[in-house]
Order: sequence, then C-alpha cells, then structure tokens
Amino acid sequence: MKKNRGLALLPFIVFIVLFAGVGIISGDFYGMPALVAFVTALFVGMLQNSSLSFNEKLVIISKGAGDVNIITMVLIFLVAGAFSGVVSAAGGVASTVNFGLSIIPSHFMVVGIFLIGCFISISMGTSMGTIAALAPIAAGISQQAGFPMAICIGAVVCGAMFGDNLSMISDTTIAAVRTQGCEMKDKFKQNFFIVLPAAILTVIIFYIRTMDLSYELNQTYDYNLIQIIPYLVVLIGALIGLNVFLVLIGGIILSVIVGISYGSFTLIESFKAIGNGMTGLFEISIISIIVACIVSLIKENGGIDLIIDLIKKRTRGKKGAEFGIALLSLLIDICTANNTVAIVMAGPIAKEIGDEFGVESKRVASILDIFASVGQGLLPYGAQLLTAAALVGITPVDIIPNLYYPILMGISAILFIIFRPQKQ
Repeated sequence: MKKNRGLALLPFIVFIVLFAGVGIISGDFYGMPALVAFVTALFVGMLQNSSLSFNEKLVIISKGAGDVNIITMVLIFLVAGAFSGVVSAAGGVASTVNFGLSIIPSHFMVVGIFLIGCFISISMGTSMGTIAALAPIAAGISQQAGFPMAICIGAVVCGAMFGDNLSMISDTTIAAVRTQGCEMKDKFKQNFFIVLPAAILTVIIFYIRTMDLSYELNQTYDYNLIQIIPYLVVLIGALIGLNVFLVLIGGIILSVIVGISYGSFTLIESFKAIGNGMTGLFEISIISIIVACIVSLIKENGGIDLIIDLIKKRTRGKKGAEFGIALLSLLIDICTANNTVAIVMAGPIAKEIGDEFGVESKRVASILDIFASVGQGLLPYGAQLLTAAALVGITPVDIIPNLYYPILMGISAILFIIFRPQKQ
C-alpha cells in the first residue's frame, strides 16, 4: 500500500503558486498562461519519486493521458468547437438574439436578456461567446431605455453562466461527465432540477427590479428561424440520449447546409469556420491531457490517497463527501479563474472521493460543474466579468451586485446536498 505523502501534491501547488502568484503580482490574472504553468508543474512532478526511473514515469503519465475518458473528452471538445464555430458563422447566434428581442415585451426586456442569454449559452455551450454576442445589444437597450447598465449586463452574465454550467456541448459539462464516467443526459437531468429554482428566482428578481421601466423598440431585429434549427436539433438530440458525437456531427452538417443555403458562406469557407471553432478549444484540450499526466503522477505518489484520507477524517457519510467535492471545485476555480480547468483538475480526485463514499457519478459531475461555475460567475478577475465589463465600459465590481443567478445556483446546490436523498 502506498504511503500518503504530502509532497505528492507539489505539482498542483506549483501550478497554483505560478498561476495565481503571477496574476497577483502583475495585476493581470491571465499574465501567466495556464498551459505554461501546467507544463512546469508536470516537470516538477517528473522530478519527484527517485525510486522510479524517468522512463517509468513516462509510462505512468502516458497511461493517464491515454485514459479512454481523457481521449473521449478531447474529441468531444474538438467536435463541439467545430459545431459552435460553423453554426455561429451560419447566422445562428444573430438570429437567436434577434428572435428573442422581437418577441419579448418591453417591460420584460431585462428578464428577456437573461432568458435569451440562457438559450444562447445552452445552445452554444460557451459563456464567453454568449457575453460577446449579447453584451453590446444589452448595452444598447440600456442606453435607449434608461435601464441601469449594470443590471442589463448582469442579466447577460447570469444567462451566460446558466448554459455554461448546463449545456451538453459546454466544455465544463464535457469535462465533468468524462471525468466521472456518467452519461451526459443523466448529468443534465440531475443538474437541471438543481438550478431550475435558481433560474426561476432570478427571473422574478430581475422582473421586480425593472417592473417600472419600459421602452418602445425603434428598430427591427431581423431573424431567420431556419438558422436556429441546428441549435434545437443538437439540444433535443442530446436530451433524448443520442450519441453525442452523432448529434454534434449532425449539427455541423445541418449548419453547413443552412449557411450555404442562405449565403452565409461557401462550402470551402465552412471548413474554415469549423477549423476556427476547433482552434478555440485547442488549449483546453492540451491542458486536459497535461492535467491527466499530472494526476497520474500524483496518484502514483500517494497524493490522491492523502486527499481522500483527509476528507474521510473531516466528513461523515455521503453528504460530507459531496460538500468536500463542492469546496474542492470552488477553491480550485478561485485559484485558476477558469471553471473548465478547475473541473479537469478536481475531477479525478472527486471521482475517487465519490467512489469511496458511494456518491452517484451524475451527482458528483453536477456538483463539480455547479460550484466551479458559481465561482467563475462571481470572480471579478474571471474572464467572463472582465470581458462583459470591457465591452460596455464599466467595472466588474459594478456588475457583481446584479449577479443573482450564480449566488442562487450555489444556494440551491447546497440545499440539494442537504435535503436530496441519495439512492441506496
């Protein structure tokens, strides 16, 4: 039996010190590229445990990187990126936004921004893409109607985080599902009923805050329902349990047909859109492989056993294990300011804890994803808030008081852990 060794966790500590330390010192939390910090951490891990030769360590990390869940996760990342890239180029995002703006009554407009953000993010699988598409429109509504800018942008970020956590083509969902070995549809159903109360309360709060404000649209928003169909096909296909690869490839083909039919691009140009979408997920794909290598070394050196033993001593039963997983995910996200990276890092440890305490894999996946997204949706130095603030000329701190959904999502998940019984 391996001895528990605190030094086995040194690679993770090196990553956090490098990534967070450079950010704090420089004032730019993304000053240290995550990939550079992870590769450095990997080489630190390779220098540990002199009882193993360098070649033996290469064999260990190769087995970690070649795990079926890691390879599947990377392939899904790439195909999901391809779909997101081509469906956006085909006009899907613009039509979705404009359709929502055209049908929502003016006195529900801020609520509508949140709901449009929910649909776009769950369709696109990216909070950053949702914010980039919707924030300028929300800013225009704020200026035209006199709605407070911070609340309009807060609604955008809240909607973006809804799908970031829930979408079946979101990198966070893919990472959570693959690290826990559960079905995507099972995680979605589990997750949906946890966050639904938070979404409903967010709608009510935004409505109450803006119920005395309204305006008349002085412009028309052009949309084409056909351009929205690929999103619906992927969403419905994933929900009914079709193979995720088949669903995404079908969505790509359908998006190419729609884009060519409406003159958005030629067949040759569609390949470029697919490639650009894949490129957007290259980094997280490589990071996932590197993290798998690091975790395999940490596990070999007893670090995973150490974490599980520490949680065992401080928790009682399944609920305690679930709170331990939630805290682990949240803390890593606070340190990395990237919820996908947090899930990729915490996932293997959470899997071990879940197996040790008999927690269902779909519950572990949901808890991982939710609490990483809670942190990401509230971090003033996270990419989501920094981007949203930069697009409209306010500060992240201005937006935070209006971020009801991430807070309510966290509260809802805590209540779920406390009151929702586990299957025996």
